[in-house]
Amino acid sequence: MHVKLTCSVELDCCPCCDCGQCCCGSSTAGSEPRDAGSELGDGTDAGEQTYYRKQAQTISDFAAGSTLHGLPHIFPDAPLSIRQVAWALAFIGSLSVLLYQCSDRVKFYFQYPHITKLDMVLAERLDFPAITICNMNMFRWKQFTQNDLWHMGKGLNILDENNNLRCSEYATPGDMEALKNKANFDSFKPSPFSIMEFANRTGHQIESFLLDCKWKNFTCGPEYFTPVFTRYGKCYTFNSGSPNQPVLKTLKGGIGNGVEFFLDVQQEDYMPAWGESDEVTFEVGFKIQLHTQEEPPFIHELGFGVGPGMQYYVSTQEQRITYLPAPWGQCKAENDLTFDFAKYTTSACRIDCETKFVVSQCGCKMVHMPGNFPICTPDIYVECADQALDFLVKSDNKKCVCDTPCNTTRYNLFMSHVKFPSEQAVKYLARKYGKPEDYFRKNTLVMNIFFEALNYETIEQQKAYEVASLLGDIGGQMGLFIGASILTILELFDYLYEVLKDKCTERRHQPRSESNAVSVNLEDCKRDNSRAPLS
Repeated sequence: MHVKLTCSVELDCCPCCDCGQCCCGSSTAGSEPRDAGSELGDGTDAGEQTYYRKQAQTISDFAAGSTLHGLPHIFPDAPLSIRQVAWALAFIGSLSVLLYQCSDRVKFYFQYPHITKLDMVLAERLDFPAITICNMNMFRWKQFTQNDLWHMGKGLNILDENNNLRCSEYATPGDMEALKNKANFDSFKPSPFSIMEFANRTGHQIESFLLDCKWKNFTCGPEYFTPVFTRYGKCYTFNSGSPNQPVLKTLKGGIGNGVEFFLDVQQEDYMPAWGESDEVTFEVGFKIQLHTQEEPPFIHELGFGVGPGMQYYVSTQEQRITYLPAPWGQCKAENDLTFDFAKYTTSACRIDCETKFVVSQCGCKMVHMPGNFPICTPDIYVECADQALDFLVKSDNKKCVCDTPCNTTRYNLFMSHVKFPSEQAVKYLARKYGKPEDYFRKNTLVMNIFFEALNYETIEQQKAYEVASLLGDIGGQMGLFIGASILTILELFDYLYEVLKDKCTERRHQPRSESNAVSVNLEDCKRDNSRAPLS
């Protein structure tokens, strides 16, 4: 007798062909039947939509489709073999070499190396440099008055602390005799004294020491010069570029397209030297500095000297230098100086720093310094200001250490000289200027300054290793050792993203407890079927 298995309709059961049992579960009309082992939801709604968990992509599937060389051989869809181990070792070795090379390239990049590029550029015209001329003697002795000697005598080692004439075994009888009249202060009443007026009046005047000047064979007089004060006192700058003096330009190189100065050092006006002082020089001649119009002269440090009895030929070439800022270099681009300079230069920075240091130490400035501070008196000059500047020069400290400007112009000098004047020329000069022949041998010189050629030299620091080079090296190493690229890295990130997303989804949709599932075993089905009529 065959028993027909009938499942309960109320329980929404149906016979299972595999196990012979009734598999039951709650559903609404139109919904698909659910296995007895599946989740029924939280029990509140019989027709709740079911969740299906998405399986994560296996590493074998990823390796099979990855563009990274070696992975398909390391993770094949097959049992572990010696071939897989060999491929794994080769891949690890290549990856290690890759990481070493990449770290070396990154380390080299953060050393910020640079190279220097040198080039020669032809020019149609060039701005002629500014030329500052200073006589090495600060004050003309013949211009001293009794009032000048009263105020300046102690600083020049001429008078002692009581304003009496200092005796010196090195002074000549003639000098001592001349001093006795000026140093007789028995009935003298000192008048107000201005050191600025004194420096301006007793300094060498361009009208007297410039005997002749020619610019491109045209006469250039004192009007081409601008007075400027330096550590040497009153000096003059040719072609300063001031508002009433446009910058001179040259269209050709050579001595005929430059400037020629015929200068008189005026030794008879030099200060008598019977003691050592910063204001008294033992040399005779001029200090010369070539610089741009925007750069203030720093002639006591950067100038070159010329003496009488010679004709000097100074050939120059312009250099335009470009430095890199940090971290590739240590140049400075912005002009953050306290005083009003046209642009940041090393000379301007040094003058700016020295001025602030002297003012902070002495409460006043020296004649050549910028700013609206009061000028030091002669006593403070000797006791404080000169010592403060000597401290900056002699001490091993970091005061007034200036950064190099990122863009600067300097002039290379090539100098030669010949004897001047000749025996024939000295007779002509004596007749022309009405002075003895020996005067010109001891006091005069000629100086020619010109461009060697109409070109300039550029020296430029450039980055030796930039980000593009770093990425190119790393990309080349990746392609060589593991066959990877940027897209390969994106594949790895995409795979990790899919794995993490699948893990998060699996946690949110954990299978509910099977306690709500309704299953009817075969005995229950038989018990129900026994009540039904037999067919």
